Amino acid sequence: MQIELKKKDLMKPILKYKSIFISDVHLGTKGCQADKLLEFFKNTRSEKLYCVGDIIDVWALQKNFYWPQEHNDVIQKILRKARHGTEVYYVIGNHDEVFRKFIPMHFGQIKMINRVIHQSVLNKKYLVVHGDAWDGVMRYAKWLSKLGAIAYEMLLKLNVVINFFRRLRGKGQWSLAKFLKYKVKNAVKYMGEYEKTIAEYGKKKKFDGIICGHIHHAQNENYDGVNYLNCGDWVESCTALVENFDGTFEIIYWDKLREEFLDNHNNSDKEVIEAQDLKKAS
Repeated sequence: MQIELKKKDLMKPILKYKSIFISDVHLGTKGCQADKLLEFFKNTRSEKLYCVGDIIDVWALQKNFYWPQEHNDVIQKILRKARHGTEVYYVIGNHDEVFRKFIPMHFGQIKMINRVIHQSVLNKKYLVVHGDAWDGVMRYAKWLSKLGAIAYEMLLKLNVVINFFRRLRGKGQWSLAKFLKYKVKNAVKYMGEYEKTIAEYGKKKKFDGIICGHIHHAQNENYDGVNYLNCGDWVESCTALVENFDGTFEIIYWDKLREEFLDNHNNSDKEVIEAQDLKKAS
């Protein structure tokens, strides 16, 4: 018995979406999970890619320069996607606000802007913006926001130690910062007020929805007829927002999806190898 193997059977499967939205990558910090973002990029394709602010953490780089090869690889991967036909937008956030003085501008084929309107498959209008303009702390006490960024970085460093001991005990990754966000009453209140405030702006401006980042909390909610969508981050949660070809939006939790997706790919590889062995035996 012979089994014919076509070239496509040997190719790695790809997750395809109409549009992909990522935010709060924070390249230039030790907390950035660039390796997982690279893995996500390698396993996905989309017609449009929106980088929704705080992709490069200029605040952190000004304090302490940290730029490993993986962070450079992320930038190269985004540039490569743009060269190969993906429409790429870089929406500037607060940690990379230094770029705002140069907009509108192009970096290669990447459009660098402050905000952009995304027309969905279902012809709905979504404002894509980082979201720091609706953060009361950013607007009225920027120094406090920078102090918070330092405290957040310290939490991430402590988290490295905690996860080291968790791995020794056979436990998975855990985020202290995320845990505190959901446990501290004022933090929960802050996130709720932020979501409501930015959704109210969307309603006032007659948008069908708002797509943003900033608070490192992925969300898909409706506020008085406005679809509030937050991309999350690639420091604590490793999440992305995607638009499917049927016009629906979905939050991707890469840590969870990668296990299912890569396991299926490994099983496919195993089947191909077995088929090759069977072909040789026959």
